[in-house]
Amino acid sequence: MVKLILLGLLAGAFFSSTFILNELMSDAGGHWFWSASLRYVFMWLIITSIIVLQFGFGRIKALGVLFIEHWGFWCITGSIGFGVFYTGICYAADHVAGWVVAATFMFTVVASLLVLLAFGQRFDKKFIIYALLVFIGVVLVNVSEGLRASTVSDINMAEMLLLGALPALLAAFCYPIGNQLVWQVSFNSKSIHTKSINAKNSNVKKDEAKQGSADDTVPTLAARPAFDDVISGADMITEDVCAHSLAAHPTTLQGLIARIPTIETTLLQNAFNKVWLMTLGSLPFWLALGIIVRPKLPDTSQLFNTLLVALLAGVAATTIFLYARDQAVTSSEVAGVDSTQASEVIFALIGGILLLGNALPSVMGLVGIGLIVVGLILFAKDG
Repeated sequence: MVKLILLGLLAGAFFSSTFILNELMSDAGGHWFWSASLRYVFMWLIITSIIVLQFGFGRIKALGVLFIEHWGFWCITGSIGFGVFYTGICYAADHVAGWVVAATFMFTVVASLLVLLAFGQRFDKKFIIYALLVFIGVVLVNVSEGLRASTVSDINMAEMLLLGALPALLAAFCYPIGNQLVWQVSFNSKSIHTKSINAKNSNVKKDEAKQGSADDTVPTLAARPAFDDVISGADMITEDVCAHSLAAHPTTLQGLIARIPTIETTLLQNAFNKVWLMTLGSLPFWLALGIIVRPKLPDTSQLFNTLLVALLAGVAATTIFLYARDQAVTSSEVAGVDSTQASEVIFALIGGILLLGNALPSVMGLVGIGLIVVGLILFAKDG
C-alpha cells in the first residue's frame, strides 16, 4: 500500500501542473476549449510514439482492433473520464482563479468513494473518515488562499459557484467514473482468466481421479481433495462477491454496470495501452464540442503550454495514476490511491509560490496541509 501511495503522490505532482498552466493560459487570453482538447490530441500522439518505440506498429494495430471491437465503451469512457472531466477543469479556470478550481476538484477524494459504492464495492468505513479528513484539509488550504485573494480583489461569489465551482465539481465525479470503468473492464478480464484456469485445473483433477480409480496401484488419487480450487476461490477479491450480491437485487445503475464488457486480452495490463484507448475514445467528444463552441484559433504560447500539460499531466501523471490504481487489489487500496489526488493542492501551492510569486500559506493553510498529510499517512498505514 505504501508503494501505491507514493506512486499516487508522484502522479499528483505531475497533475498539479494543470492548474498552474491553465491559469497562465487563461490570463493570456487563450480559449478554454483549446486548453482542454489540444492536451488530448498531443497526448494521443505522444503515447502512440512511445508505444511504437517500445513494441512496434504491430501493437498499435492490435490496439486499433481492440478499439473497433468495443468502440462504444471506449468512446463513453474517454468522453466521461477525459472529455467532460477536463472540459470542466479548463472552463472553470477560464472564469475563476486557479485555487477555486483546485479546491473544488479535490472533492474527487470523496466522489471516488461514492463511485466505488455505486459500483457495488465495499471498504472499511474508517476510509470514509480518512477521505473526509483529507478533504477538510484541502478545503482549509484553499479557503485560506481565497480569503487572502478577497482582500486584494473583488470576487463575485455567485459567478464563482456557477462558472467555477460547478464545472469543477462535475469534473470531480467524471474522473473517478472514467477510471473505474477501465478498472472494471480489467477486473472482468482477470476474473474470466482466473475462472478459466480454475476450470482447466478442475478438469485435470477429474481426469486424474478417473485414471486413479481405474488403477489399483494409486487408489488415493480419486479421493484427494482439490485444495488448489479451494485456495483459488478464496483468493478472489471481494468485488466478485459484491457483483453476485448486486445481481440478486438489480437496479438501473447496476444494470448499466453489468453491461460493461469483458475484454479478454493482456493488452489492458499495460497502463499506456489503457490511456491510448481512452484518449482515442475522447477524440469524437472534442470534435463535437469544437463544432458547437467554434473558438478562435490558439496562439503559439497556448500550443506550447498545452503540449507541456499533455506531457506532465496527460502522459506522465495519468499513466502513473492508472498503473497504481490497477495494482490495487481491494476497494480500500483503490480508495487510497484515489485519495492521493489531494496532494495536488500542495504541489500547486508550491508551484504557485515558485513560478507565480504567490504568498506563503497562512496558519489556516498550514493546518490544512497537516490534515492532508495525516490523512494520507492513515491511508497508507491501514490500507
